[in-house]
Amino acid sequence: MKRILVTGANGQLGNEMRIIAKNSSDIYLFTDINQVEGVETTFLDITDLEAVQQCVFDNNIDVIVNCAAYTNVDAAETNEELAEKLNAVAPKNLAKAIKEVGGLLVQISTDYVFGKELYNVPCREDQQGTPTGVYGKSKLHGEQNIIEIGGNYVIIRTAWLYSEFGKNFCKTMMNLTSTKSQLNVVFDQVGTPTYAYDLAKAIVVIIDKFDGTQTGVYHYSNEGVCSWFDFTKMIAEYNGTTTCDILPCHSDEFPSPVKRPAYSVLDKTKIKKVFGIEIPYWTDSLKQCITNLKK
Repeated sequence: MKRILVTGANGQLGNEMRIIAKNSSDIYLFTDINQVEGVETTFLDITDLEAVQQCVFDNNIDVIVNCAAYTNVDAAETNEELAEKLNAVAPKNLAKAIKEVGGLLVQISTDYVFGKELYNVPCREDQQGTPTGVYGKSKLHGEQNIIEIGGNYVIIRTAWLYSEFGKNFCKTMMNLTSTKSQLNVVFDQVGTPTYAYDLAKAIVVIIDKFDGTQTGVYHYSNEGVCSWFDFTKMIAEYNGTTTCDILPCHSDEFPSPVKRPAYSVLDKTKIKKVFGIEIPYWTDSLKQCITNLKK
C-alpha cells in the first residue's frame, strides 16, 4: 500500500485521479491552493519548499503526482514570473522533498516543450525541446530542474487534455457547436487529444509498476492524429449537433501572443514498451467523455 500525494487535485487530471482513487487500496492525499465546496482538499502551496517537505514527512508520502501547473498559454506571456514559479520552481520543490524520503515523483509536462522546428513525424522523448512561448519554456525548465535533482521520477508529456471537469476544448466546442450556426476552427495545428481519465489510469499503472529502473521522460496522449478542426467535427457528431456549419481555417486568422506548435504528435512507443500501457484511440475516448457529460 502506497501513500500518494496529488497536487492540483481540483483541476482536470486531479479530479480524474480522485475518481480512480475511490477503488484503490492505496491512500491518497489530495491537495490544491483552490478549495472547492464539498470536495475534501488539503491546502498546500507547492511553491513553498518547507511546506512541501513538511507535508511529505507528516503524511509518510511515497509518491507525488504533480497535476498542478500554470496552463493559460496566452496569459503566460505577460505573467512569466508566475508561470516560472508554478511550472519550474514548484516541480523542483516536489523533486527535492520526495527525493529526501526516497519516493517517486510523477510530473505532468506538455507537448508545448516542442514547436519551433517544423516536424512531420511524432516527437520522441529524447528530441530537443524548442518551446515557442513562456508556457512551454517554463514547463521545460520544470523538467530540467527535476532531472538535475535526480532521484526517482517519471516525467509524462501530454497534449490537448480534456475531461468532464473544468474548462477545456471539448466542453467549449460542445457549447459553441450547439449555439452557433457557423464556426471557424484551425486545421493547420495537428496533434492528439488526451482524455484526462485515460492519463490518470496510465499514471496508476506507472506507480504500480515502478521499480526504480524506469526513471525518465515519457510521452502519453491518446492514439491517432487530428487537427483542432477534426477534433471539433467529432465533438459535434458525438454530441448529436447537426445545425452548426464547422469550417476549417488557418491559425493566423486567430491572432495570439504565442505561436503554437503546428505539429506536436507525441511518439508513445516508450511508455507502452516500458510499462505495458494500452492506449485507447482518441475518438473512442472522446465518445466516452461526451456520454459521461450528457448524463
